[in-house]
Amino acid sequence: MVPKPTHFDALIVGAGFGGIYMLKRLLDQNLSVKVIDAASSVGGTWYWNRYPGAMSDTESYIYRYSWDKEDLLSYDWPEHYLKQPQALAYLEHVVERHNLRPHMQFETELIGAQYNSERNIWEITTSTNEIFTCHYLVTALGLLSKQNWPNIPGLKSFKGELYHTGAWPKSHSFSNKRVAVIGNGSTGVQVMTAIAKDVGHMTSFQRSPQYSVPSGDGPVSESYRAQINDNYDAIWDQVRNSAVAFGFEESTVPAMSVSPEERRAKFQEAWDKGNGFRFMFWTFSDITTSEEANREACEFIKSKIAETIKDPEKARKLMPTEFYARRPLCDAGYYEQFNRENVDIVDLREEPIVEVTEKGIKTSEREYEFDVIVLATGFDAVDGNYTRVAIRGRDGESLKDHWSEAGPESYLGVAVSNFPNLLMITGPNGPFTNIPPTLETHVEFISDLIANAEKRNPKNDGQVVKGAVVEATRDAEKGWTDVCNQMSEGSLFHKSPSWIFGANVPGKKYSSLFFFGGLKEYRRRLKEVVDGGYVGFKSF
Repeated sequence: MVPKPTHFDALIVGAGFGGIYMLKRLLDQNLSVKVIDAASSVGGTWYWNRYPGAMSDTESYIYRYSWDKEDLLSYDWPEHYLKQPQALAYLEHVVERHNLRPHMQFETELIGAQYNSERNIWEITTSTNEIFTCHYLVTALGLLSKQNWPNIPGLKSFKGELYHTGAWPKSHSFSNKRVAVIGNGSTGVQVMTAIAKDVGHMTSFQRSPQYSVPSGDGPVSESYRAQINDNYDAIWDQVRNSAVAFGFEESTVPAMSVSPEERRAKFQEAWDKGNGFRFMFWTFSDITTSEEANREACEFIKSKIAETIKDPEKARKLMPTEFYARRPLCDAGYYEQFNRENVDIVDLREEPIVEVTEKGIKTSEREYEFDVIVLATGFDAVDGNYTRVAIRGRDGESLKDHWSEAGPESYLGVAVSNFPNLLMITGPNGPFTNIPPTLETHVEFISDLIANAEKRNPKNDGQVVKGAVVEATRDAEKGWTDVCNQMSEGSLFHKSPSWIFGANVPGKKYSSLFFFGGLKEYRRRLKEVVDGGYVGFKSF
């Protein structure tokens, strides 16, 4: 029996959107590549997030890869938004179509990674007790993958069913059960909207009321699909040369430059079309930068909440009080669910949770009994999956220690100083944009970076050194972090505590985790890096 290889030119951690495309690109460059993933199959986020109502908030026609034109034209997407089973099926289809599965190993979790300076390789330890070595370690861990379990006293004492939306069981039934949902971000909004009609009773435990607009979801007509197919080249060109990359032209009109009647008409048009990013960026150009413009958007959404919810007390609790400056949400009837007699809400600012008991949840006012508790408490976003494992660069320095003082830093969201040949897909300070085009941008930059390094540093025949040392300089890393901080400080997002800045995780340093300049500007800066001979990287 021929032993399985344990050394690869590149090892990719993660078999979601980013890892799949990274594998395809590097195989096309004739490199030996291995993908490992803790899951039992492909999918990444869409493998783990199986909760009711889980769907993309990007329209189906661009929530996919742009690089396979034939597949773009032929693969079916029956509704405007992909639901979790459809998103997972699409990724499985791509893997089979391009015969990528033989290069993947599942139920294999990354435990640790150590850079060996003498051999210029990464040594990888896994949950399967295997040790892999590779020249390039590429992480495709996802922005939202490390579950954020709340630190509530007594959580483990609950005798009923306890679920986190990021690790959902393959089967469940909430029929006639008393269900608590803790959290009301994007995940909470989706799961509550989906299960309200089925449960015996549902109680939402909410800390910060959300601004959410309709999604505009529905069946796709044959004529709509034909129009998309006829214009795919122009669509992708617009996406790559836009700010948020959601498939619409962002507004260049300031909100206060038009009359109140025109403003409301524009907001209404966006409300009718649907999509949170469209409402925030298509209506007016300064919703995220001008407090006055933002207040106008706030008041419009608040008026819709007031119109929708019949119970004045429920409406009061659901009325947002902060800026409209978190990740913009959309829904399939979220506010309408609170008109049901079997749906209630607890405002945690007025009635905080004291502990979880065997029977349910005890607040400062009373104890609620439940059969099921759903934790829609989100994720330790962006850097959480990096700091939970021992990734060590030069001299044994861990990423956790490297980021302990100033928060997570990187160069371009791709590379970290003192960690040679560690290349991250959507690492800290990558673009705050639609995920698939952002992933493609990162994958293409990384694969081209590796191709350039391999061309300049041909492999030798031994096992001691292969290829180049590709490493970001500390000055480049710090400079990029400063750019991201400056951009975020000019945005109202900075004034609204959310997972975008790590505010949802107790004890986590409040810091900018994204580049807020938009995808077009990000791609322009990448081109400058490449045209300058990969400026900011030590190898070049």
